[in-house]
Amino acid sequence: MEDCLFCKIAERKVPSTIVYETGEVLAFNDINPMAPTHIVIIPKQHIESTDELDVNNYDAAGKLILAATAIAREKKLDGYRLVINCKEIAGQSVFHLHCHLLSGRPMHWPPG
Repeated sequence: MEDCLFCKIAERKVPSTIVYETGEVLAFNDINPMAPTHIVIIPKQHIESTDELDVNNYDAAGKLILAATAIAREKKLDGYRLVINCKEIAGQSVFHLHCHLLSGRPMHWPPG
């Protein structure tokens, strides 16, 4: 997608600190971290949000979670939170499916 920030990061048109990559998934440090470890994990394929998942691309969500697990193991994280926001009202600000991996501080529910 032409104007998508995360597509531009995946295409290396916008710099980022990449921490994990496969042929289908890319993970990079969030530029506005909400925890000591805050990594954004995206599918390289442009999917706007979980609302666009269907029988043709549903595996993208599983690959985000598998990437998060691999990153957590590699970084030896002692617990972590995964967050996926869907639509602006829920906090989605970049309209490319992504997962936030948060760790390094106590996480509370409700968030805060």
